[in-house]
Amino acid sequence: MDIFNDELFADPHGRYSQLRAAGPVHQTTTPDREPVWVVTRYGDVREALADPRLSLNKANARTSGEYTSSMPPELDAHLLNMDAPDHTRLRRLVSKAFTPRHLESLRERIQAITDDLLDAADGPSVDLIETLANPLPMEVICELLGIPAEGRRDFRAWTSSLMSPMPGAAADSREAMRSMYRFLVGLIADKRSEPTDDLLSAMIEARDEDDSLGEPELVSMAFLLLFAGYDNGVNLIANAALALLLHPEQMTAVRAGTTSVRAVVEEALRWNAPFPLGVRRFALEDLTIGGVPIPAGGRVWVSLISANRDEQQFPRANEFDPARAPGGHLAFGHGIHYCLGAPLARLEAEIALASLLTRHSHIEMATPVSKLEWWPSFHKRGLRCLPVTW
Repeated sequence: MDIFNDELFADPHGRYSQLRAAGPVHQTTTPDREPVWVVTRYGDVREALADPRLSLNKANARTSGEYTSSMPPELDAHLLNMDAPDHTRLRRLVSKAFTPRHLESLRERIQAITDDLLDAADGPSVDLIETLANPLPMEVICELLGIPAEGRRDFRAWTSSLMSPMPGAAADSREAMRSMYRFLVGLIADKRSEPTDDLLSAMIEARDEDDSLGEPELVSMAFLLLFAGYDNGVNLIANAALALLLHPEQMTAVRAGTTSVRAVVEEALRWNAPFPLGVRRFALEDLTIGGVPIPAGGRVWVSLISANRDEQQFPRANEFDPARAPGGHLAFGHGIHYCLGAPLARLEAEIALASLLTRHSHIEMATPVSKLEWWPSFHKRGLRCLPVTW
């Protein structure tokens, strides 16, 4: 069965609904023609995300004798390629920067960035992604890590190259990663000589004081935090804004105070998750998921976007309803690999939406929804642009 095709691009929610009805797990091939098992139903996805028999370490891949990736080894030593105990060790080193208490201390700065961006927006017609959803997470994660302003110009282009599945994209991705690597190595050298009050300088200090963080791990973690902290934030803000634009009655409820912005963000995460597929996993032994056998070394993809629309878990799953019981969605994963940056992404989205609705009493789509263009990627659910009028 060929799952990763134009049909999935055109209507991922509809296609995954068909797959859930047909069975819990489907064997197919990835766009690079590697065999893979795709898990689609909520219960199986949740269990797989926390199953220690499914490894993130690509050394455990045996689907075709060797797992191939465009990721250079210099950027490979990060959380999404590690199991415990290495995963636990690295996560502990950076987790303090993402605690609710520390992030709450950033609220005022995130609000100031949001206000500046909205001040600069020229109406009455704007692209919400270019105006707000793109620059806000970029500014926030770069300030958190200590990335200088002059070093941010190329990052969005590199990120787009990494997420594209189009012909020739593998070569573009490799070049983007090489560019990121050179940039980060140079930045780390600068911060070693002149440290500042930021997360990257703190990571460098930890690396230089003891052996708890290797140099490849330092560079790789900086890459992961910068990349994931930006892209997921962009798509969450845009997808949540789109949900409100498509459901003006919910926008009215937020303005009236009968629905909270936080509830909107949580439902947007469930309804249109920005990260459709969990990180690839490899079976450490022969096992079964949903009654389907998977051989040792087999590659497994868990579909977060499918699980979040599973009618057996979420009644009226296709409806956008912020009033539904909170919690339960898997947009940020589950288990020890639950997204480290989830609290930051939530905070950015809440501030962005609240500020937008406070400033503008009337916002509507400036183009038919059928004309909206989504990024052609199986790994992210994000719009290229979101034109609105206010």
